[in-house]
Amino acid sequence: MTDHLPAVLDRIDTDLDKSLERLFEFIRIPSISTDPAYKAECRQAAEWLAAELRDLGFDASACMTQGHPMVVGHQVEAAGGPHVLFYGHYDVQPVDPIELWTTPPFEPTLVAAPNGDTWIVARGASDDKGALMTFIEACRAWKAVSGTLPIRVSILLEGEEESGSPSLKPFLEAHREELSADVALVCDTDMWDNDTPAVTTMLRGLVGEEIEITCASRDLHSGMFGSAARNPIHVLAEILATLRDGEGRITLQGFYDGVQELPDAVKEQWGRLPFDEAGFLGQVGLSIPAGERGRSVLEQIWARPTCEVNGIVGGYTGEGFKTVIPSTASAKVSFRLVTGQDPAKVREAFRAHVRARVPGDCSVTFKEHGGSPALSLPLDGPWLKPTLDALTEEWGREAALAGTGGSIPIVGDFKRMLNMDALMVGFARFDNRVHSPNEKYDLSSFHHGIRSWARILAAFAR
Repeated sequence: MTDHLPAVLDRIDTDLDKSLERLFEFIRIPSISTDPAYKAECRQAAEWLAAELRDLGFDASACMTQGHPMVVGHQVEAAGGPHVLFYGHYDVQPVDPIELWTTPPFEPTLVAAPNGDTWIVARGASDDKGALMTFIEACRAWKAVSGTLPIRVSILLEGEEESGSPSLKPFLEAHREELSADVALVCDTDMWDNDTPAVTTMLRGLVGEEIEITCASRDLHSGMFGSAARNPIHVLAEILATLRDGEGRITLQGFYDGVQELPDAVKEQWGRLPFDEAGFLGQVGLSIPAGERGRSVLEQIWARPTCEVNGIVGGYTGEGFKTVIPSTASAKVSFRLVTGQDPAKVREAFRAHVRARVPGDCSVTFKEHGGSPALSLPLDGPWLKPTLDALTEEWGREAALAGTGGSIPIVGDFKRMLNMDALMVGFARFDNRVHSPNEKYDLSSFHHGIRSWARILAAFAR
């Protein structure tokens, strides 16, 4: 079966224009999941995908949920070997502000890029329609050349990723046996840089907390009560200032329990990859890394846990000036976690840290804003090396082992609910302007992404 790979790659090259036509037809469906006005369009996008999969020989349908449909497809003529589940999402973000778009957001446009590439400009071009179509088009080429796929393939495409995926967990629970596979393939990630492919092997977890400090029973005149009455903004600021020490380490009791050092092999590879620390911070007007001292910027943003204050509210913040001592002050605080940390323990350590520092005549309340553990793909598992080799062969650059500072909830759901690791391979560039006006996907990402998935399928068959 793998002997067909050269012909499959040739077919991808020959049919690129047709692949683009299908992508453009898909993009023109304004499947904005968060806006109820586009419910019919989300259903249309799901039905469009199900029809495409059926044309490729999948047993596929748009399955109804309490929200937008889930598209599920299974290869009818299943090959032997491993079984993979490919995941993507067909819904997109709203287009606002519309006046900042240079072309209609749902009319895909090819634009010449300064580096000689071509940009596909449209809402969803990168996130996630262009990305998921790279896999479908790779399957199309394999079917056209050999009549079947080299391994067993199932596909799950959801329509609520951009609106919190409320239907996903119930759907996974109800279809646990049907959707279980040897490994999940997730396409919603980035390249290392414009020319270097990457496999994302680490996802940080998340703990979100909102705290409110209450002191006096009402707002007070600062001239009449100043110094004598406790100011909750002072209390809050003092507490927040104790969350990190002068070395950039987080001070919560037991916070680093279970945190492991980065494997030497990964650290060495990161050292070989082109990454400009000064340029990374310089692009946002900064120059001094603020995390743990002695750690590289890549370690700080990918492999180490964090504590960040995301917002503070207290007192009078309107126009002009008001001499008031507020009754309450609040803050939103988030922790990004790494493998080995327990979100529940981190949350409780944070609350204990705060409670211990609230004055006796004041009070504090907490509001939870979600939590999930970090995940990592086993570096010695059977899926990583063949994927890295396939990407390196396609792009002509050593494929990188990457981390990400963010979280992809579906990866955790696959692990917890289906006991399935996820291989995260994407071809987006950092400048793709996802969720923003003039979102784009590089034509080279689309073309080489299709070829990359074709190679990965062949590598898994071997």
